[in-house]
Amino acid sequence: MVKAQDSTIKSSVKNVEAKVDSVLTLMTLEEKVGQLVQYNGSWDLTGPASEMNNKQKEENLKAGKVGAMLNVLSVDATREAQKLVMENSRLQIPLMFGYDVIHGYTTIFPVPLAETASWDLEAMERTAEIAALESAANGVNWTFSPMIDVSRDARWGRIMEGSGEDPYLTSKVAVAKVKGYQSEDLANPRSIAATAKHFAGYGFGEAGRDYNTVHIGENELHNTILPPFKAAADAGVATFMNAFNDLDGIPATGHKTLQRDILKRDWDWNGFVVSDWGSIPEMIAHGIAKDKKEAAKIALNAGSDMDMEGGAYESSLVDLVEEGEVSEDYINDAVKRVLRVKFKLGLFDDPYLYSNANLLDQISFEEHKAVARDVAKKSIVLLKNEKDLLPIKEFVKKIAVIGPWADDKDTPIGNWRAQGEANSAVSLLEGLQNNNDENVEISYAKGADLGVGERSFLMPLEINETDKSGFEEAINTASEADLVIVALGEDAFQTGEGRSQVNIGLAGVQQELLEEIYKVNQNVVLVLINGRPLEITWAAENIPAIVEAWQLGSESGNAIADVLLGDYNPSGKLPVSFPRAVGQEPLYYNQKSTGRPSNPTHVTYSGYTDEKKDALYPFGFGLSYTDFEYGDLQLSSEEMDANGSIEASITLSNIGNVEGKEIVQLYLRDLVASTTRPVKELKGFEAVNLAPGESKTVTFEIDEEMLQFYNANRKWESEAGEFEVFIGGNSRDLQKATFSLKK
Repeated sequence: MVKAQDSTIKSSVKNVEAKVDSVLTLMTLEEKVGQLVQYNGSWDLTGPASEMNNKQKEENLKAGKVGAMLNVLSVDATREAQKLVMENSRLQIPLMFGYDVIHGYTTIFPVPLAETASWDLEAMERTAEIAALESAANGVNWTFSPMIDVSRDARWGRIMEGSGEDPYLTSKVAVAKVKGYQSEDLANPRSIAATAKHFAGYGFGEAGRDYNTVHIGENELHNTILPPFKAAADAGVATFMNAFNDLDGIPATGHKTLQRDILKRDWDWNGFVVSDWGSIPEMIAHGIAKDKKEAAKIALNAGSDMDMEGGAYESSLVDLVEEGEVSEDYINDAVKRVLRVKFKLGLFDDPYLYSNANLLDQISFEEHKAVARDVAKKSIVLLKNEKDLLPIKEFVKKIAVIGPWADDKDTPIGNWRAQGEANSAVSLLEGLQNNNDENVEISYAKGADLGVGERSFLMPLEINETDKSGFEEAINTASEADLVIVALGEDAFQTGEGRSQVNIGLAGVQQELLEEIYKVNQNVVLVLINGRPLEITWAAENIPAIVEAWQLGSESGNAIADVLLGDYNPSGKLPVSFPRAVGQEPLYYNQKSTGRPSNPTHVTYSGYTDEKKDALYPFGFGLSYTDFEYGDLQLSSEEMDANGSIEASITLSNIGNVEGKEIVQLYLRDLVASTTRPVKELKGFEAVNLAPGESKTVTFEIDEEMLQFYNANRKWESEAGEFEVFIGGNSRDLQKATFSLKK
């Protein structure tokens, strides 16, 4: 990790509380409210404001009535904005500058769901560290990341922005990302403040629709949704962002139990909560507030500290305090939280700490590209490999590369691409050409376009449902090849915010193209380039080799080529279940048993009459070019005391012909408890590298804390009784043993 360069950058974090209090005593009510206002940088801050609205914003900056800005990019722009405050306002309280740095700033890494498939926490911390450095070098000192919403519904577009369906894995990723962004010292000018979002329940929107109503109970909230946020809070994340959705009838932005009771009181967290874009006045549309003034009252009283581009706090909070509708104690608490983060960032020592043009000269973008390639290849999941098609063999002399994403340089960058340059990724075709044997002939045919027209963050692609004019060339090219690589999937802007879909199969004419190719050449490797789990049942039943390559970022094509050509043995594991049919969604491995859990020969059981109920590819699944064999699971004891622990061990052997890495996974089940419990829950994992013929015993320690859950007593505690422990290579194929907890 990058550490502080010298002791001077830590001076502002000494005696922070005393310094915060001293500043607060100097502030007028108007200045306090100003610290709770965030503006979008919607105008050129290096020149005169051209619109009346922006002129007013500029005057408010000069008057010290703004606490933060977002989307102000470049050291020049942030310096000019900071100067407006520092050279004109009475108290000269510096601004923070935020931006959506989700999976890289200039160097783009795999989308978060893809990166989680690496199960490599050190790699994830490193990519966050690089993103922080590139952001800081461009004037940004605050990112709205990581998104740690647990999500089980592939229809939800923002599933690509999180870490999947499991709270334990998401918690581990949350901590890694916070550490990477913030380093060991927020005042380090190479680090930036992180944001845990969206608090809370955003990934559980009804029907997979973005921003939608969330129906969950207290048990689900505490056991599934909150653990990653608690982990981020314990890791010292600087800020939280609340969610757009309502939760049990109360919008998260105005949810006092979530923000003021759980987060700030029970967890004793001392950062500040920022609203999502305009989510405070959106409570009017929710039907909770009649106008901005009432929305501001509800949000502030509930514990939402900063208003992002909502205009509610700046227009109403002073009046609300003077009218006695909002306590000035609440205002003071919110302001202290904002000031605290600013002191920790070192902004009171040097307001222009993040406006240092020299930092860009210290960045090795070639090194960052190497890291991008490394984490991208670690994120690839091998779903199927029949006929031993992969890695590509030496006798293969003619390779056909086909599909709308085969030579696409933009979609691999994914959505939420920050300042990643459009069309800057290495395409799959380029990757193969860059790394292929010169004696192998590579031919290319696009086959079809996924869509037509322009597309962007605000404008999704119009899907092509009819144009098959490229089929003939693709079919002819495939028929003459020894091996066909077909690149299908999703456009970069098919997933992400506002990109919910009722169909999650291969859109447009892609499925038909795949079937036509398969008719003329059955040596097909399907490479999926996508941001969400896809419904690929036909491919799973027919195509011999399937590679889940996601949207892997800047070095996508090189990383995929590394795997296809055998330069890297794939080790990725799915962080989310792939369905057999979209009708299974939401789908997840850690379900609960119903009163009629299984009897597929009888209609009255908890399943489907027209499809199996399990996943096509389950959580934790991923193949290798070698074969791993799991021995019998051994426990050090069949009983565990509340203050003790036991060890669960298993011998893993590489019985294949090449070196490989396996992610060994530990799951637990509480068989009888005060509330219903999942059939299994991930509680640990370890990456194991083995040479051919090598074996290693993997041991997990199980203690009482691992058995705790939010129970009928509304407490986090364990309960005496029987437990099952599982170890294996995915959530389905597991060895099992049983032990009991004595209390």
